[in-house]
Amino acid sequence: MNGGVVALAVLVWVVTLTVSVGGGTLVVPWVLRRTEKEPEVRAEAARVLAGGTWIGLLERAGVAMALLAGYPEGIALAVAVKGLGRLHELRDHPHAGERFVVGTLASLIWAGAVGLAGRAVLLLVLP
Repeated sequence: MNGGVVALAVLVWVVTLTVSVGGGTLVVPWVLRRTEKEPEVRAEAARVLAGGTWIGLLERAGVAMALLAGYPEGIALAVAVKGLGRLHELRDHPHAGERFVVGTLASLIWAGAVGLAGRAVLLLVLP
C-alpha cells in the first residue's frame, strides 16, 4: 500500500470518528428534547443518568470504530457494556430508563449510519 492510500484511509477514519462523535452531540439531545415532554421528568432523568454524555461519546466512537474496522460484532459489546453499567440506575427510575433507551437508540443509529458510510468509502479507496 502506498503512502497516499494510507493517508486517505487515515483521513477517512478521522473524519468518520469526528462526524460520528461530534454530530451525535447534536442529534441525540435533539431527539431527546422531542421525546421528553415534561421538564421535571427530563431533569430527574438527566440527574439519574449523570455522565451519560461522556458515555454516549465513547459509545459512538466504539460503534464507528467497529464498523470501520469491519467488525460489526463490536457494536454488541459497546451496547452490553453500556447497559450493564447503568442497570442498577434503570431499575429504580423508569423515566431514566426511557431516556436511556431513546438516547441509546438515537446514538446507535447515528453512529451506525456514519460508520457504515465511512466503511463504504474505505472499501472504495483501499485496493
